[in-house]
Amino acid sequence: MVRLSAVAQDDYKQTLRWSRHNFGQMQTQGYKATLDLALKDLCEGPEIIGVKSRNDIYPNLYTLHVERKGRKGRHFICLQACRVDGRQVIDIVRILHDALALRRHLTVGDL
Repeated sequence: MVRLSAVAQDDYKQTLRWSRHNFGQMQTQGYKATLDLALKDLCEGPEIIGVKSRNDIYPNLYTLHVERKGRKGRHFICLQACRVDGRQVIDIVRILHDALALRRHLTVGDL
């Protein structure tokens, strides 16, 4: 199961708004598909190809760059993994542009 925090939901919406404003509706639909594919892939767990441990920033923090499987992208999905009632749960804490310093844009409140 993949859950988006309120902040991550806002990141998602803001990313698509910015894309639509700067690149138009067609480009935005393609980027939405890229983001959605990365989020869907995470349903398989944090062990999928491309997920990197970021314990250097926070314990149990992982990132997945959305540029994968031949799709272009410039965002990191920042996530944590846990078990709830014996099921693997992926909590998406932020969706951040890859030009940002993750350490500066992730706060304890996000995690």
